[in-house]
Amino acid sequence: MDADLAALVAVVVIALAFDFTNGFHDAANAIATSVSTRALTPRAALALAASMNFIGAALGTGVAKTVGAGIIATPTGSHGLSVVFAALVGAICWNILTWRLGLPTSSSHALIGGLVGAALAAASGVHWDGVVNKIILPMILSPLLGITLGYLIHTAILWIFRRATPSKTMRGFRIAQSVSAAGMGLGHGLQDAQKTMGVIVLALVTAGHQDTFDVPWWVIGAVAAALAAGTYAGGWRIIRTLGRRIVHLDPPRGFAAESAAASVLYATAFIWHAPVSTTHTITSAILGAGATRRLSAVRWGVARNIGVAWVLTMPGAGLAAAGAYALIHLVLGT
Repeated sequence: MDADLAALVAVVVIALAFDFTNGFHDAANAIATSVSTRALTPRAALALAASMNFIGAALGTGVAKTVGAGIIATPTGSHGLSVVFAALVGAICWNILTWRLGLPTSSSHALIGGLVGAALAAASGVHWDGVVNKIILPMILSPLLGITLGYLIHTAILWIFRRATPSKTMRGFRIAQSVSAAGMGLGHGLQDAQKTMGVIVLALVTAGHQDTFDVPWWVIGAVAAALAAGTYAGGWRIIRTLGRRIVHLDPPRGFAAESAAASVLYATAFIWHAPVSTTHTITSAILGAGATRRLSAVRWGVARNIGVAWVLTMPGAGLAAAGAYALIHLVLGT
């Protein structure tokens, strides 16, 4: 195996490792509400999320092409592979740090921050228009949509079921949450798996193994499997934060939050091909659904800490990626 091929294999392996960390880091996105309302047992919820992640990963490649071609200028040769490798290392470091702290930050934005940080460290080009239009604007708009839809959907539920027996309503929405949790898992696979696909395709183009940013089937299958495995491994620290510490959730609010978040994920993936954060979307939808009780029902101190972590994600992962690139460059001279 020559050096360039070995470097490509290393990038693919580290990309799948990132995808695995994405799964256990973001498992909470799909299942925290269902687990906290006791609509599903933890293992049943994880199994459902993992299977739907796998299916969602195979449903589209528009987001993958945005990540692969729209964020940084395509680097070339072993130097380019070093940039991609460093970006993945930075994203993994940030995922592990925030997982240890129990903070539901965005693996998506950690990956984007890693790509930009590694590219800047390597004096490679960054498509700033793509970063602004496809990353920054959706990063701002998706939480606003999530909190608005979460509030509106739960408000509608309160009105529609205002005369229903509370015990029957709770039982019904526990069943309905199985459907909304599946929809959330599908949206997570649709969004987050494609980001890793995009990075692997970027590596393939960089190494000269293909000329276009079309996603091969073996990449789709490998990424889907790694994401599903990571999801099933679980991320209990973050599940506790999302499901219990922000706001007390009951089954109707859980259903409203999951339905709102899934709707945003589908729209951004299929219509705009924008890589939005599942973490930002479900967290904001939970805030919206919880705020229908009263604003004080939301633990805004916890929400503030999460918001600070959101803001720090891209620069934090970018700095880690830049440091990784500098170390690779020092050791290998590429």
